[in-house]
Amino acid sequence: MMNRTTLIAAALFVAGSTTAYGQQDTNLLFNPSFEAMTHCPERVEALGVMNEVEGWWQPTSGSSDYFNVCGMRESSVPRNKMGFQAPHDGKGYCGIYCSQEHYREYLQTELREPLQAGIRYRLTFWVSLADKSPQAIASLGGLLTTERPSDTSWRPLMRREKVSVDDAMQEINTYYEPQVGGTTEILFDAMRTWQPVSGIFTAQGGERFLTIGNFASFNRSRVVPLDNANALLQGAYYYVDDVSLVAVDTLVPPALPSAAPATLARGVKVRMEGVFFASGQSEILQQSYRALSQLLTLLTDHPSLHIEIQGHTDDQGTVAYNQRLSEARAQAVVDYLVAHGIDRRRLSWRGFGESNPVDSNDTDNGRRHNRRVEWLVTAE
Repeated sequence: MMNRTTLIAAALFVAGSTTAYGQQDTNLLFNPSFEAMTHCPERVEALGVMNEVEGWWQPTSGSSDYFNVCGMRESSVPRNKMGFQAPHDGKGYCGIYCSQEHYREYLQTELREPLQAGIRYRLTFWVSLADKSPQAIASLGGLLTTERPSDTSWRPLMRREKVSVDDAMQEINTYYEPQVGGTTEILFDAMRTWQPVSGIFTAQGGERFLTIGNFASFNRSRVVPLDNANALLQGAYYYVDDVSLVAVDTLVPPALPSAAPATLARGVKVRMEGVFFASGQSEILQQSYRALSQLLTLLTDHPSLHIEIQGHTDDQGTVAYNQRLSEARAQAVVDYLVAHGIDRRRLSWRGFGESNPVDSNDTDNGRRHNRRVEWLVTAE
């Protein structure tokens, strides 16, 4: 049987809470200096996908980049394709293209826990203009949101809303206003040194995602041309490192959700919130780091625990296709856990396809609920 410590750890996993409440210097971000990675970076590509950094990803088709001392020539540190810069902290950093109206890049991550309404937080990240940039801007910012902003285009990340105009539905695009930065007061033009983007804001409550980049239009970005003999790029490219989000005020512990099980005996099932896959694929996306790291911690701390990973889909597609997809996704989670040190003998997996819905498949929201991963305690 599990002891009281095990039950507390399990409850914290379900609640998604890891903060030491009352401590105001706890960083609410995973992998804040981009040190944890799946593999060393190999190249810088305009049309690539940043998939090396644990817990961070690009929210648009704009290809963010990763640099590390172990990287290949284009992605090495301190010298790389974009210039020369030592990390602000650790051995790696990321890079984003920020000034062009037709092309932008961003960095995005999920917080350790949602922010609490009325609490003040301080967000800080450090930037350095790449040597080969012919421009600098003054509108870098950090955006905190409850839902994950994303876009399939290369353009500035914008809020897209559908509204009814004269009985016809139209999409209205508006620029996001980041809580920190995003102004034209400070020009970020320092090369081979780091400048902070920092500020204090009051949370509305429920913010779970942080996105870093330039959210302003080209005309409002204060784009400044530079007399730079080394310039080879077409706009402003920034290295980003050492990101922190801490509470200024003392936090109040949140109540555990009513869905949290009272015990984790054999047969208890827990839904994994925050596990994401590419559409129609079994590849685990980087934004799943938060949920998977919590499960890794629980399994590491309690080596007698055995679980079965269960995959489910909505009803879009054939029954056979959904069955195969659910099995592949469940197996992908098992493979991730094994790759991070969990004994495969403690894990099993099973796919249910579309056979066990928890909501209606007639709505987008219902289908989203049905596309899920759960784990079942098989041995204590």
